[in-house]
Amino acid sequence: MLCLLATLGHALEVGERLAPWTLLDQYEQPYSLDDGLQLLLVARSMDGAKLLKAALEGRPKGYLEARHGVFVADISRMPSLVSSLFAVPAMRDYNYRVLLDRESRVASRYPGSESGVLWLRLDHGKLIESKEFSDAAALRAALESIAP
Repeated sequence: MLCLLATLGHALEVGERLAPWTLLDQYEQPYSLDDGLQLLLVARSMDGAKLLKAALEGRPKGYLEARHGVFVADISRMPSLVSSLFAVPAMRDYNYRVLLDRESRVASRYPGSESGVLWLRLDHGKLIESKEFSDAAALRAALESIAP
């Protein structure tokens, strides 16, 4: 039990390999973490999701994918009726893929605030940079700095 608690409290360190996971997106299509992923964006709340949406406003379809990035939205606190009838269908209109963490089993692995967007840069599955954004313009500028 103590080992489990120690693992849960362990913050991800630069140089560490991310544990594998698979999530479904807003179209019920699976996505699995692989060594090709270079940018993992995580939002734990509606505020974080809105921040990313604002940063990506006006960007073409495939913008994140071109930067080898994905977005994980922790929707575990959203009532399932609300998510299935309103939130997820609305996400189908987004021009980017949203990986839905319905049980907070992925987002909870990465430390971060409730209201921002966690930015994890990866190299062959290993963490090379971690930062947080609470401003859409700053997040947009950081995304623009990544060559597609």
